[in-house]
Amino acid sequence: MRIRHLPDTLVNQIAAGEVIERPAAAVKELVENAIDAGSTRVDIDLQAGGKSLIRVADNGFGMSTQELKAALDRHATSKLPDDDLLHIDHLGFRGEALPSIASVARVNIKTCDAESGDAWEITVEGGKKSAVKPSAHPKGTTLEVRDLFYATPARLKFLKTERAEFMAVKDTITRLAMAFPQVAFTLTHDGKTALKLAASEPLDRLSAILGKDFAENAIKIDAEREGIRLHGFAGLPTLNRGTMQYQYLFVNGRPVRDKLMTGAVRGAYMDLLARDRHPMLALYLEVSQSDVDVNVHPAKAEVRFKDAGLVRGLIVSALKHSLHEHGQQTSTTVSHQAFGALRPQMHSPALPMGRPSQSSFGGGSFYSPSANQAMAEKVEQHYQPFEGLQPHARAEIQEEQTPSVAETYPLGAARAQVHENYIIAQTSEGMVIVDQHAAHERLVYERFKAQMAERGIEKQGLLSPEIVDLEESEAQRLIDQADVLSKLGLEVEPFGAGAIAVRSLPAILGSRVNIEKLIKDIADELTESGETTLLEEKLNHILSTMACHGSVRSGRRLNTDEMNALLRQMEDTPHSGQCNHGRPTWVSLSLADIEKLFGRR
Repeated sequence: MRIRHLPDTLVNQIAAGEVIERPAAAVKELVENAIDAGSTRVDIDLQAGGKSLIRVADNGFGMSTQELKAALDRHATSKLPDDDLLHIDHLGFRGEALPSIASVARVNIKTCDAESGDAWEITVEGGKKSAVKPSAHPKGTTLEVRDLFYATPARLKFLKTERAEFMAVKDTITRLAMAFPQVAFTLTHDGKTALKLAASEPLDRLSAILGKDFAENAIKIDAEREGIRLHGFAGLPTLNRGTMQYQYLFVNGRPVRDKLMTGAVRGAYMDLLARDRHPMLALYLEVSQSDVDVNVHPAKAEVRFKDAGLVRGLIVSALKHSLHEHGQQTSTTVSHQAFGALRPQMHSPALPMGRPSQSSFGGGSFYSPSANQAMAEKVEQHYQPFEGLQPHARAEIQEEQTPSVAETYPLGAARAQVHENYIIAQTSEGMVIVDQHAAHERLVYERFKAQMAERGIEKQGLLSPEIVDLEESEAQRLIDQADVLSKLGLEVEPFGAGAIAVRSLPAILGSRVNIEKLIKDIADELTESGETTLLEEKLNHILSTMACHGSVRSGRRLNTDEMNALLRQMEDTPHSGQCNHGRPTWVSLSLADIEKLFGRR
């Protein structure tokens, strides 16, 4: 065997396999080119999920005859004017998309140059270009891709069903539409309009895609640190889903699926949601081109940051700060579902904020779930349970005060308890319904966290160090994080090559913890994300269990003073709008909505 050069046709087909693995990838490249061309409108038409036809039309600045010829050559691009791969200011930049598509499909391009007003057309079939000829076309470019992968049948047979391929295209267009709300998008499939989005403001665009509930329950995010800006909208914890597919992340306008960013989101919400629930959000990160590498993935779906810790810290702190500011606000979705077409407005009033949370934890996997109660009982010797519902100073209603005084509080004055679990309170603008168990669970939980932050994590030394063998690189990552782990009660130190010695554990974990599994789980997390939150998550999981057992139970009758005390404490407690599992603790109904129910409006 001798080394030889492959023919250009085969080279282009190989490149197509790297960049264009399915119709959605082809659509992504073509639409990105249209956006880079300054378009304000992009129309996408598909047939058979994109297998038989992909047509992308835009109103951008078009191409001249020379540019049209060059666009179909490999490594020809308008995106690198200074030939600097470290400063890429456009979405597309690889210079391989069009020739790669043309090598495996039949392509026709019609374009009108905005400067000259001349229109041209070219056809490519199996990588062979026709001569450029005059055409009749309005300003912009229309590109048709027919019979994708006809030249590579082996790849064609591995495509999914037409509907699956179409849904992948729709997801791609949806993400690009979120990134560029100033651009109008239309997507049709087999003659039916599947998506029609007019140019709009960012939140209006997100509402059109994610639904009205998202717009009503979204918190605005806008933070900046050391030249990196994060902005967008994040849903309240009570607006959550069972998968991460409703988390939309963008870096310099590029939709990405980045593990560091998704891990930061999980870290920010882990104290407010169950581990199997995920928030809805759309976050946009703007970072200097020299501080991010967008050329690490053929489809540009992943990026690499120069300072990953800075980016993660910005995302976590920005989300936590905004969630804390809206901690007593609850979701509108509950009332929307309950009252159907009436759709009462449930925007909760701004409640006075109490002492901020000092820590955030969640769930884990390094010990048996059956040990929860035993650990919770053990920890009570270190952290005393929350006091009972004694009348709060603000809850005391003197005889000379009228009931309307209590109604001026954000959560109003308690009027009744129904089904031994729900408190009915009257406000100046309507009524509030409170789930007493869920609400008190959050109050107890926040008190436990405050106690832990005040007293610190108590350590329990081991009679003899536990030696854990790891890969040498994993052991070093743990040693590098030794100071962080020590603050959480876990003391580790090196013990030869590829091993560490564990000298103490957090006291609240008790004696049932599998030390080796704990250490290896933390090491795995450090390897994957560079940060560890697993131990924090487990500590808070135990506190959450304690809070659940120490809170007012469903079925317990409360008197008026106890109910009002609960309402006042909710107003003073961070994150009281949702319980520890992300469910709402209270909902409201305005007087106008009540009147609608009875036909008075």
